[in-house]
Amino acid sequence: MPTINYLDLDAEAVRASIGLVSTATTADLARPTPCRAWTLYGLLAHMATQHYGFAAASRGESDPAIWKVRDLGDDPVKAYVESAEHVLDAFAQPGVAERTFTLAEFGPDAAFPGAQAISFHFIDYVVHSWDVAKSLGTTATFAPATLEAAQGVAQVVPTGEVRLTPGTPFAPDVPWSGEDTLDRIVAHLGRNPAWPN
Repeated sequence: MPTINYLDLDAEAVRASIGLVSTATTADLARPTPCRAWTLYGLLAHMATQHYGFAAASRGESDPAIWKVRDLGDDPVKAYVESAEHVLDAFAQPGVAERTFTLAEFGPDAAFPGAQAISFHFIDYVVHSWDVAKSLGTTATFAPATLEAAQGVAQVVPTGEVRLTPGTPFAPDVPWSGEDTLDRIVAHLGRNPAWPN
């Protein structure tokens, strides 16, 4: 079975998020999102923070302060795009998938092989692209092979009681019988594909 190149997949997901976020207006920033109680602004602040956190981890940095949610300043869309470009640049450095990433948000001293850490970032940005698209009333589109890889990563995320723990990144999975792969992914990770219904 061939090794999955999560770097290329992650870059596709991050670029999709850039394309979607770049269409947002100032008025859109107050829109609700499927992502818990966040407005679009709150979601973008979380996403930007994650980009900087993963980029820092790719360089061997482990300061937990990097994961503190950022203020996006006077131009949140521009700030988001800059954060996305920052992580794309960090992940494009030679040997990044072979490094060890310390991811403080997973717990003290939580460390993962680079390729696995990048797969975490990848699934986040497939799902967060969907979140942004839903918030803006549009759709997120990915190649079938990208969604197949994303589904494989999503299926590894535990279900059950762990999803009820305070601070868990994913809500309990949502029963869903539709055929759309992206809908099945987001349902498994606790979103309602029919949101906002």
